[in-house]
Formats: sequence, structure tokens, C-alpha cells
Amino acid sequence: MREIDVKKITETVADLCIKASYDLPQDVLDALNEALARETSPDGREIIRELLKNAEIAKKEKLPICQDTGYAVVFIEIGQDVHLAGGDIHEAINEGVSLGYKDLRKSIVNDPLLRKNTNDNTPASVHLDIVPGDKIKIAVLPKGGGGENASAMAMILPTASKDDIIKYVVDHAVKAAPKACAPGIVGVGIGGTFDTVGLLAKKALVRQVNRRNSNHDIAELEKDILKRINASGAGPMGLGGLTTALAVHIETAPCHIASLPVAVNMQCHAHRYKEAVI
Repeated sequence: MREIDVKKITETVADLCIKASYDLPQDVLDALNEALARETSPDGREIIRELLKNAEIAKKEKLPICQDTGYAVVFIEIGQDVHLAGGDIHEAINEGVSLGYKDLRKSIVNDPLLRKNTNDNTPASVHLDIVPGDKIKIAVLPKGGGGENASAMAMILPTASKDDIIKYVVDHAVKAAPKACAPGIVGVGIGGTFDTVGLLAKKALVRQVNRRNSNHDIAELEKDILKRINASGAGPMGLGGLTTALAVHIETAPCHIASLPVAVNMQCHAHRYKEAVI
């Protein structure tokens, strides 16, 4: 049994929130550069160049990539041989978010109707998993309102074909592209239940850009959907071009014989994601 003080979780979460705001992951930068190389639309090329320039300035000056610094989505995997000491883990996570967002825009309201700002970007959206081992893996995914508001889910008939699923995802992703500041990543969840399919779609986003699903059939489905989305011509920011999405990532789960949930969680070009292991 390994003991870890929750203060370490607070420190790690705060650091990840800060770094995620200004340091775009290399896989995202690589995907944008590849998109620039193949883009033929003058407007599309100019938009991608500006996105890359913005990311470069943000990292150099340690300034937020986007004015919307996002809802802090925190994924934590806790080894079953870890003993947490010193306090409550949820309080530790939220304290870390509060510290990390001290100099960043605060975007969380305490009630969906009264809408009073909490003034420290808490509470975070926290997802905990117990896994083998004696370590803790923490991942922070700041989720902007543009991509989140452009997301959707549907309870499709279980008799639907694979083409029906493809059509739903492609039609939605193309329609949502301008709102979600394309080109970005399309996270897709298939299966599970009403309450889990959205989480599947969100978890799909944290995979490295264009790292395919380990299931060959699902990997082929990812490639097919990406090809169809980009063939739409919607392009960067929806202004036309070859690159409407940088990647499509799909996660699946078993589901009820009478159900076929499908969720699409859109992510903008500012795919901010940082992780650390304690």
C-alpha cells in the first residue's frame, strides 16, 4: 500500500490547468500542420496559419490559447493499492482547479438558472476510476463552450445500420463545424446507456490525435467518418476547404438489446489536454 497526500493531487491539478491553457499538445500541432500542407482553399490555409501562429504566441508568452479557458474536466485513475491521506479527493481536485484558474477566465456558474459565477471555475467535472497499481494518473481537459454547445446525442433505433450511424455523426459534425471552431476533433460514443454514452464521446477526445481505436472495425469506422466529414467541404471555421475535422475518435460500450445510444462531443482546434502520473 502506497500513501499519497491529497495535497499532491491539488498541486498537480493546478499545474495541469495552467499548462493546458497555453501549451497545445504536439500531436494537435502536427495535425494542424498536416492539414495546412494538404489544404487548397486560400481562406482555409490562412485560417490554419493563424491558428498555428496563435498557438506559438500562447506558448511563448504563456497566455491562454483561447479567451474561453473552459470547464475543467478531470479524469483520474487511482491505483487500488493507493491510500489517500490528508483530506477529501474531490475537495483536493477543486482546490487545484481554483488555484490553476486564479489568473484565467472563470466560466462556471453555481446554478443553471440563477447563473451566478462561482469566481474560481469550480466545481470541476470529475470522473474517477479505480485501476490496478499504486499510482494516480490525472488528466485535465479544459472544455470550451463552443465545442460543448455543438455536441449532441440520440437514442437511435437498435435496428439502425452502420450507415445510419455514420450519417448521424457526419451530418451533425458538418452542421456543427462553424460553431465548434473547426478544424477540431470529433469524439463519438456508441453504446452504453443514456448517462454513459456522452462520457464515452468525451473520453474519446483524450486519445492522441489520430491514434486509432484498438478494434480494427472501429478504427476503420473512424477513418470512414473522417473522410466523409472532410469531403463535405465545410472546411476551417466552416468557410470552405478540405479540413473540417482533424480526427474522429470513437469509443464503444455494450448496450441493451432495445437501445443504440450515439453521442457526438465536438472539440475545437484548441484541443487543450495535459496529464501527469503521481
